[in-house]
Amino acid sequence: MINEGEVDVVRVLIVGVGTRGDVAPYTGLGVRLREAGHEVAVACHQPYADLVTTAGLEHRDIPGDLFPLLPVGKGGARVSPAAKLALFAEYGRQVSGGIVRAAAAGTDVLLLNVAASAGYHVAEAMGVPSMGVHLQPVEPTGDFPPVMSVVRRSLGRWGNRTAARLAFALPSPAHAGSAKELRAALGLPPIGSREAYRRREAACWPVLHGFSPSVLPRPADWRAGLEVTGYWWPVRPAGWRPDPRLRDFLDSGPPPPVFVGFGSQAGPRADHYTDLALHALRLAGLRGVLQTGVPGTLNDDVLGVADVPHEWLFPRMAAVAHHCGSGTTGAGLRAGVPAVGLPALADQPLWASRLAALGVGPAAVPFRRLSPERLAAALRAAVSEPSYARRAAELSERIRAEDGGAAVVAAVNSLA
Repeated sequence: MINEGEVDVVRVLIVGVGTRGDVAPYTGLGVRLREAGHEVAVACHQPYADLVTTAGLEHRDIPGDLFPLLPVGKGGARVSPAAKLALFAEYGRQVSGGIVRAAAAGTDVLLLNVAASAGYHVAEAMGVPSMGVHLQPVEPTGDFPPVMSVVRRSLGRWGNRTAARLAFALPSPAHAGSAKELRAALGLPPIGSREAYRRREAACWPVLHGFSPSVLPRPADWRAGLEVTGYWWPVRPAGWRPDPRLRDFLDSGPPPPVFVGFGSQAGPRADHYTDLALHALRLAGLRGVLQTGVPGTLNDDVLGVADVPHEWLFPRMAAVAHHCGSGTTGAGLRAGVPAVGLPALADQPLWASRLAALGVGPAAVPFRRLSPERLAAALRAAVSEPSYARRAAELSERIRAEDGGAAVVAAVNSLA
């Protein structure tokens, strides 16, 4: 901890392991902490370093490539179960080592996302405080099944909680192995996953969740120390300006276009999903902005884009159809426009179900069942049913009034 006069400057390290959506919200959170007087670094994979540095934050590298581990058809290659287990084990070792090196570069407080559980052991070895800053509600609850598992339907309140606890206590052999190796390398006594989970629970290890309680209320059966703060919004890159082609396309309406994006799950099949979306838009008779990995003018009514800040783009859309990552879901709701969920894995089905339950769009179209006809029908419903737009606008007002970063700043000050 660095003392400057009466102010304690805390060196904060945020660890965001995963894809783009697992990193972007921490740029806004990091800026809030920096504005509070702290030094902030974000550790993540190299492809997302620019997100961090353009926000004026320090980037620390975590090696590893997550894409080969994603399911087939959503960015991953077809490999045998044994080969995939080996890939998971190697990825776990790379991430654990990266977190160790990132923390060793100087930190007083560790803030860890869901996939950065190795940081808990690193904090123990360094003798520094840590807490979770999660984008997904992975803690056990009876309200819904474990969000990072293959379970999709509710198992009942007891079943949901039990399944989630098992996910913490009995992780995959790959993760258990990397944790065992990590603790040995750090000079810590060996403990199993069950014991590590028990220690965190007994200590009420704090976890703050960066989503809106208006979107998913805090489960009443969560223990003390588990809080829902509101969203942490990504920082728009300094000096960003929209491509003139995008400006011209948006100005060529009315009507405004709809947005279609598949996130990281499109992977190497971007051309296939671009064709699917083009077909769906023709069937629906709608103009569209596609973020499917094929930028440029696709036809008179459709424009492909690369990275465009959602806070700027989404309010200009008639509706948004997306994979329902936590951050993209929040951006669509803040924009106050109807939404169509296209979930594939992990927490995406949960957020997609919330969109429908909140009345801001029709029922989700699961990614595995995606077709031009289903997507077209969902898009037509989203733009033609007035209640979706009305409910989205109401929810947007509540989300905009929240300040998710304030609770994290207060928690860091308290930990330090």
